[in-house]
Parts: sequence; C-alpha cells; structure tokens
Amino acid sequence: MPTTTYNHLFSIVLLNSIHPLSKSLNKFLSNALKSSHYKKGDYILRQGEVCDRLHIIRKGLVRGYFNYENNEITTWVSVDSEMVTSISGFFKKEPALENIECLEDTYTESISHHDLNFALENFKEMACLYRILLEEYYMHAEYRAFMVRIPTAKDRYSYFLQNNHPEIIKRLSKKHLASLLNMRPETLSRIETPVFMKN
Repeated sequence: MPTTTYNHLFSIVLLNSIHPLSKSLNKFLSNALKSSHYKKGDYILRQGEVCDRLHIIRKGLVRGYFNYENNEITTWVSVDSEMVTSISGFFKKEPALENIECLEDTYTESISHHDLNFALENFKEMACLYRILLEEYYMHAEYRAFMVRIPTAKDRYSYFLQNNHPEIIKRLSKKHLASLLNMRPETLSRIETPVFMKN
C-alpha cells in the first residue's frame, strides 16, 4: 500500500496529537498550510494591519506588544508548538491592536482565515480540534489576566514561573520579561535571584 506524503508534517503531527484527524482533513491541511521563515527582528504583523493567517510556531520566539507613551508594552510571548495570531485582526477582520515581533529566527506554518473556515464547515473533527485549541487559548488568557492583577512584582514573577513554558523563561530577554510582568528591568534583576534560590 502506498504511503501518503504530507507537506507541513510538523503541524499535521502536532494537530493529530491534540485530536485525531481524518485522512481527508490531513490532506486538506497539508495543501492549505503555508511555511514561513522570519528573521530575528522581523514582524509577522504590525499594529493597524489586518491579519489573515493563524500561525503555528515550528521553532522560534514571538511576542505581542503595543506602544503606549513611547513605551513598548509586551502583552504575551509564544514559543515552539504554540499558536500565534491577532485576535481582532484574524477573527474580526479589523486592524490589529498590537505588533507581533519575532525575537529569534522563527519558522511557522500558517492557515488563512478562508481555509480555516472551509475546514470548520466541511470536516466535523476540525470543529472538535478548534474547540480544544480555543479552550487552551482562553486558559492562557486567564492566566495572563490574573497575573497582571497580582499587586507585588515578586509575586507576579513567582506566578509567571509556575504557569509558563520553561523555554520562555530561558530564552526571553530581561527587558521583554520585565515588560510582560509590568515591572522595571532593575526590579526583575533584584527579585529573580532570590526566587531561583528558594526554588
């Protein structure tokens, strides 16, 4: 029996590990997904643009941020095997509220808004996969919303360590981590060593 060869095997394997997909959906995704390579410092999306693609990071480090009074405010960070898009840009077809910047050389596989909707309408297992992915996204959004409301810098940092991918902590610069945690870099430097010693 001939073996089916899929393009974009990383995303196909990853999605099937979350929820088993039919051969027909695997074939559709294999053709619909697009591979992209971004260099460190490149933007997947800039604030004000309309985002048409949902990305899965094969390898890389990406942050979302917006500008406020000449400061860059980091709102989230994603690494290997995580999804990246602009919520307002992708789902509502409105100008994106934030920039999506690559902090490392980053490789993604992405699907267009049109192809995602086609898959949802024509493959029943895609709806199950989509629900699982949305649940995961909302859980992460809840963690971030909770974290920013923690009043002390030390407790925000401790909460971050307990609830985030360890690769983010290893690979994210002090500057961007401090912005994500809503504190000054010098505050982060002052509190991180005691926390690590305690753990």
